[in-house]
Amino acid sequence: MEPPGSTLTATYAHPKPTPTNFLPAVGTLASSYRDRFPHNNVTHPLSLPWRPSTYYKVASNSPTLGPYCTRSQKVCDNTMLPFVSNRTTLFTRYTPDDWYRSNLTNYLESDTSRHNSERLRVDTSRLIQDKYQHTRKTQADSTQNLGERVNDIGFWISEITHELDAMIGETNALTDVKKKLERALMETEAPLQVARECLFHREKRMGIDLVHDDVETQLLTEVDTILCCEERMKLHLDKAIAQLAANRASQHELEKDLSDKQAAYRIDDKCHHLRNTSDGVSYFRGVERVDATVSVPESWAKFTDDNVLHSQSTRAASSKLRDDIHNLLVVTANEMWNQFNKVNLSFTNRIAETADAKNKIQIHLAKTLQEIFQTEMTIESIKKAIKDKSTFLKVAQTRLDERTRRSNIELCRDMAQLRLVNEVYEVDDTIQTLQQRLREAEDTLQSLVHTKATLEHDLAVKANSLYIDQEKCMSMRKTFPNTLRLVGFC
Repeated sequence: MEPPGSTLTATYAHPKPTPTNFLPAVGTLASSYRDRFPHNNVTHPLSLPWRPSTYYKVASNSPTLGPYCTRSQKVCDNTMLPFVSNRTTLFTRYTPDDWYRSNLTNYLESDTSRHNSERLRVDTSRLIQDKYQHTRKTQADSTQNLGERVNDIGFWISEITHELDAMIGETNALTDVKKKLERALMETEAPLQVARECLFHREKRMGIDLVHDDVETQLLTEVDTILCCEERMKLHLDKAIAQLAANRASQHELEKDLSDKQAAYRIDDKCHHLRNTSDGVSYFRGVERVDATVSVPESWAKFTDDNVLHSQSTRAASSKLRDDIHNLLVVTANEMWNQFNKVNLSFTNRIAETADAKNKIQIHLAKTLQEIFQTEMTIESIKKAIKDKSTFLKVAQTRLDERTRRSNIELCRDMAQLRLVNEVYEVDDTIQTLQQRLREAEDTLQSLVHTKATLEHDLAVKANSLYIDQEKCMSMRKTFPNTLRLVGFC
């Protein structure tokens, strides 16, 4: 018995095997010799397993077979067999056993035919029932799949709606932060102008005081700090503009996907509630052959998931940018304020240092002269050491040269030879080291001489530097924007 829903294979669907001992019906044999020429005279005895050959005789008469075959006219009279009636008496076709077997075979065929018919009816009834159950199960599976599909669409609609609301709120928050950034950028112009004016006045210093001292370094740092803050503000302002565009693009994609999902939800929900008794159910021939799909469940879910993930990523980038802008406003305000205080402190220190610079320069000048004398003595000692090492090098090289005059097998790389070679290398390396040290000492001496000249020249320009730093620059650096204005709240 096959399981329900499986393909049925019945025995009546195959051809019936022919029995090996079955003889054809009499009517079949009777018609097999009609319209045939009979054989020539039998010249040999006919034998059958059930009939002795002594009962057979060859007919001597040649009766006409005209009534049975029109073609018998072409056959000679001496080749014709006896009439059918005489022939029946001479030749017996079957035995009683054949007759019984033929009947039994007919009975068996009748039983087989009826059995096959009964199996056909039973199998057909079972097939109808199985196909009905299979059809109901298929429709139930389709309904279940539609329900799952509706649930999936509903899930993604809720996800998209939640993400869309979050994206709209993030876009509004980023817009407010962008406005604060624009106001803070405008407040950086006044401190930048003051720092540049101080640098311009300090360019009027003379001689050695026209250097990049700590005050000028701090002023340049202040200018760089303000410019860097402006640059970072402009960069974040451009990022905010680009991020707002990205937020709106993600919002547009979410709204478009949400609209498509809502339309698909209405269609699939309608299909899910359709029943065999519902209105509007009709035939649509060939609709199953029309494949207008453009995605599979995996790509469909991935598309929406990618949209949500992209929106989340964009929103996270927007939130991070807002935090960066808040931090930037605080950091830039602190950096500019701290640098303003550093510049003022550097001016105060520089003015105090310039007042006693002459005494310190004299002290450093005396020390420099003493160091020049010591360096010159060191150079002389290095030169003497180099001269002494040259004698050792000459002796070692002379020994090696003399040993090259040995002949034949005596030119041996013995221990003496190896030690002489090493001695030459060591002495030469020592001389090279001393020469390097000599060059360094000479360079140091030149540097000391240059420092001496610098200190002497610096004594003449200190008064002018005091006037510029104390009278002109410090009088300008009295006001600075407060922190609230630098962070864009005013």
